[in-house]
Amino acid sequence: MKKIVSLLLVICLVLGISCALAEEEKVLRICTPNSDGLRSIYPLFEETTGIKILSESLGTGDCMAKIKAEKEQEYCSFDLMYGGSLANYVANADLFQEYYSSQDEFLMEAYQNKLGYCTNYTVDGSVLLVNTKLLAELGVEVNGYADLLQPELKGKIVSADPSSSSSAFCQLTNWLLVMGEGETAAEKYESAAAWDYTEKLLAGQEVAITSGSSAVYKGVINGEYAVGLTYEDPCVTMIKDGAQDVKIVYPVEGCVFLPAQIGIPTNCEHLEEAQAFIDFMLSETAQKFLAEQTTSRNIRVVEYQNDVMTPLADIVLAYEDSEYVIAHTAELKTRVGDIVNK
Repeated sequence: MKKIVSLLLVICLVLGISCALAEEEKVLRICTPNSDGLRSIYPLFEETTGIKILSESLGTGDCMAKIKAEKEQEYCSFDLMYGGSLANYVANADLFQEYYSSQDEFLMEAYQNKLGYCTNYTVDGSVLLVNTKLLAELGVEVNGYADLLQPELKGKIVSADPSSSSSAFCQLTNWLLVMGEGETAAEKYESAAAWDYTEKLLAGQEVAITSGSSAVYKGVINGEYAVGLTYEDPCVTMIKDGAQDVKIVYPVEGCVFLPAQIGIPTNCEHLEEAQAFIDFMLSETAQKFLAEQTTSRNIRVVEYQNDVMTPLADIVLAYEDSEYVIAHTAELKTRVGDIVNK
């Protein structure tokens, strides 16, 4: 009898350990540079999949550095990196493993997974934020990049430094592309017309250069500047939260929307859970949530919308040559830095 009781106790113990291990496997450890808005989707993922998220907020560079250091030690404290630009993933491609989601085919063709080691899940665009009250006082209209060269706007435009700010660098590559001349994107980036415009804008219009990107849209909202070279997400958030006398202008020459990425480290411990997160982020449920409940955009073929964001169909879109920009980033930053620091 004692043997039977002991055997039952062992079986119960084994079963208990097995259940505990099973529960532990339903965990996903995320490293992310993303804001609260994009992280607000976590509860929906947990409710949908039963997988618990353990998330640590770090800057993009810090996430990459930690994943790289741990790879060298054959260890990884994260199963997934949520967020970051394409340039960062391309520069660290060896840190991530290939995964193509079954949901990828439902995305707009331009944003489908072409590289394998990182997946697009949202896009953010370079925009102009204008103070409508100041523009009215100056007697000018701003509908695109060409309008920024109006003499009335001299000293009234603000930007972060394109040689150090990622959002300002995206603005640089946007206007080089749409204001440049040539048959190919590379020719446009390098054209005399593109760099002549850059010189006239930054130096000729005495554009104020801030130390960070947030000072740009805040400066326009506070009435310090008439126009800010910035990006869509925080501007929509500010307007949604009640900012007055400002509006977002999508340049009529063309607006580049660049994707944000998700990647799975090569030595990820919870691979199925990481893949499940990517599948979920591309799903109709998640893409609808991003579009309707946050200030981010979905990238599925069917565009979901909220009440404060302009539909992509109403925006003139331009498409960056990412391979060129990534390969020439240092060169572009040096060249624009020379203009800014004159």
